[in-house]
Amino acid sequence: MRPSADAAYGAIGWALAFAALPLVVLMPAHYAREHAVPLGTLGALLLAVRAIDAAWDPLAGRWADRALQHSAQAAFRLLVVAAVALWSGFVAVFFPPAGWSGGWLLAWCAGALLLTMAAYSLGTIVHQAWAARTFGGDDAQAQRSAWREGAALAGVMAASTVPLVAGFGWTAALLALGLAVGLWALRRGPQPLALPASHAHAPDPHRTRAAGALWQPWRLGAFRRLMLAFVANGIANAVPATLLVFYVTDRLQAPQWTPWLLATYFACGMLSLPWWVSRVPRWGLERTWALGMTAAVAAFSGAAWLGPGDVAWFALVCAVSGLTLGADLAVPPALLARVMATSQASSEATPGIGSAAAGEGVAFGWWTGANKLNLALAAGLALPLLQAVGYSPGTRDPKALTALMLAYAVLPCVLKLLALAVLCRRRPSTAPVRTMPWNA
Repeated sequence: MRPSADAAYGAIGWALAFAALPLVVLMPAHYAREHAVPLGTLGALLLAVRAIDAAWDPLAGRWADRALQHSAQAAFRLLVVAAVALWSGFVAVFFPPAGWSGGWLLAWCAGALLLTMAAYSLGTIVHQAWAARTFGGDDAQAQRSAWREGAALAGVMAASTVPLVAGFGWTAALLALGLAVGLWALRRGPQPLALPASHAHAPDPHRTRAAGALWQPWRLGAFRRLMLAFVANGIANAVPATLLVFYVTDRLQAPQWTPWLLATYFACGMLSLPWWVSRVPRWGLERTWALGMTAAVAAFSGAAWLGPGDVAWFALVCAVSGLTLGADLAVPPALLARVMATSQASSEATPGIGSAAAGEGVAFGWWTGANKLNLALAAGLALPLLQAVGYSPGTRDPKALTALMLAYAVLPCVLKLLALAVLCRRRPSTAPVRTMPWNA
């Protein structure tokens, strides 16, 4: 696949990530400060909403599979619907009705978040499955992941500064523009391969048993092991993302530096992507990811030793840990694509897995749902726990700030080491990688 075609495919990743970061990083602090919602209440709300939303993702994946099996045009129309719903929900989250508070405000927030997250999931799943339906082995999948995630990192960098500098009104306008450009580029990039007639018209034994089809990926041992590592690593990344604003504002006492620290982290992550992708042919997917996680722990553990005024040192932590981000972004989706691509040839495969009915969409649906579960657990556990030990935004109590440091810097390192242990025990796939989606 030509670089220009890869870029056209990945472009909409910018807008999807631009919408997602404010929901994860900025929304909890925004509602705590602007609407005086207690942290415990916010944590419970986010846990409930994200848990409900995560249950939707496998269904969205099944929907994406059916659209892709029908035609690229059907999948594109699904993306358009997701884009419109995503923008509408985003505006609703950050612009609730004036004067609303208490239960009415929480109900509005919950509904707007559900709409936004469901639309984000649908768009992301279709986008990921779109690439998985094209040709290539491990190296090609890593390249496609890198272009998609590179665009996403650029979107995250923009989202880390625009809302804080220009406000959420300009953020919503820029999101609309990004979605429009991304959809335009996708139609002019590589299209997913159509099913051969023999597959397109073959009866699907699971068509009337949707629940069975949704659970098919879990019958693969390789999928289960990969998901366990992905979840542990994802929670390790989600905890500091949820607590970053609180850590910089209260632990470092430098809130004005928040957008630039975020931009530093994600800029280094984007710059690191080509290097991590170049390691895949030499080291393989598993070893590349393992090295990335090891380096991330070594770098991020430095945040545990910082205090008021240590902005320069924390910028260094952001830069070095950001350089490890490329492995987290490019490698795991490529591993998942390989698991699904080789499932027919694997001894663990069951009939239908890897076929037209089996679905990269369903697998990526579970993947996206797991990512949301990571965020839900990070917010639903970390925020109430901090409130229970006496932390609240703006506090200067040493005990509360120590608890904030432990949650922000130490807990993620422990979780990432757990993910590393799971990955190291995971058996690398030895099944041949198919080069076309339907020739297994």
